[in-house]
Amino acid sequence: MGQPATERVRLAVVAREWARIGCIGFGGPPAHIALLRELCVERRRWLSAREFEDGIAATNLLPGPASTQLAIYCAWRLRGRLGAVVGGFCFVFPGLIVILGLAVLFLGPHPPRVVEGAAAGAGAAVPAVAVAAAIALIPASWRRTGAARNRRVRWMAYLVLGFAAGATIGPWLVLVLAGCGIVEVAAGPRGERTTSRPSGFAPALIVHASAVGGLGALVWVAFKVGALSYGGGFVIIPLMQQDAVNTYHWMTGGQFLSAVALGQITPGPVVQTVAVVGYAAAGIGGGLLASLVAFGPSFAFVLIGAPHFERLRANTGVQHFLTGAGAAAIGAIAGSAIGLGLELEHLWQAGVLALATAWLLGLHRGVVSALLIAAVLGGVAAWTGAPIGG
Repeated sequence: MGQPATERVRLAVVAREWARIGCIGFGGPPAHIALLRELCVERRRWLSAREFEDGIAATNLLPGPASTQLAIYCAWRLRGRLGAVVGGFCFVFPGLIVILGLAVLFLGPHPPRVVEGAAAGAGAAVPAVAVAAAIALIPASWRRTGAARNRRVRWMAYLVLGFAAGATIGPWLVLVLAGCGIVEVAAGPRGERTTSRPSGFAPALIVHASAVGGLGALVWVAFKVGALSYGGGFVIIPLMQQDAVNTYHWMTGGQFLSAVALGQITPGPVVQTVAVVGYAAAGIGGGLLASLVAFGPSFAFVLIGAPHFERLRANTGVQHFLTGAGAAAIGAIAGSAIGLGLELEHLWQAGVLALATAWLLGLHRGVVSALLIAAVLGGVAAWTGAPIGG
């Protein structure tokens, strides 16, 4: 799995196909993976099914948006480093343009009342989306622990610690994720330990580049999102919320909920949410800067690490680290729903949240449809004169 394919695929083809996926990739990582598999394995047969599955397994070991890294990796397999840059850019760019355009509309000084209501409605559903995202991640993480009772007890402890951290100390969540991962490495069976570090990224998790505000603060927040997040796209929410709303006051709690909703209903990776935060902090330039910083590590991880992915997958320290950090991340995603729910300002939003919870957890329907229905309900609420603003 470690070398680019010998078949020469034109860069124009990579650009076209990856941009197409970037335009139609609604539904988050499952949709992205399905589209990449259909293109690279089933239709064009550029990669074998085994090679593609190995790519999924390797990118799941990295911090940051896994489906974006998989898109970069598949392009790397076809055209090396230049192909990875072109493919990754074309995958990310369409969604970035859409979400920045929506940010201008939703976060403008005087958005139309119906638009403001749609944003408030979609935002009201976000806590339910967070809980659904956490629940969906539990089975795979639980299987990773194996059958040993002590490992399962530790897994539950990591889950609880992550939940508490996600609900209370969002900006410092990276320390909890790192701590749980390191504890699991230390607690691993003696025969499975490795003399190498659990991963090249674990030490970086502990480093907090202190920022006093302005663009430095925005860069730090975006860097946390892109380089220090494990366990699925939604773990970025507690990493951003406290900084964006309470520490630097770039946006209100309601606007942050809308930003998360926009990241869910637009094509491309959920990490695009950081562009809305960047726009709130420093306009279009801030949105572009935040995206560059957030997605930059994904390109670096693949461009530098792709030839070594097989060795990374075989590293038992990495596996143990992700068992601990991943469980804590799931807990943090669920815990973030508490802070998100507290940002709701009006009674009608509680009704929308209840409906979204039933839609997602009771009927097991899709996230995008839940958010769109919630947005429609918010628009109707605004049209009928219900309170919208804070």
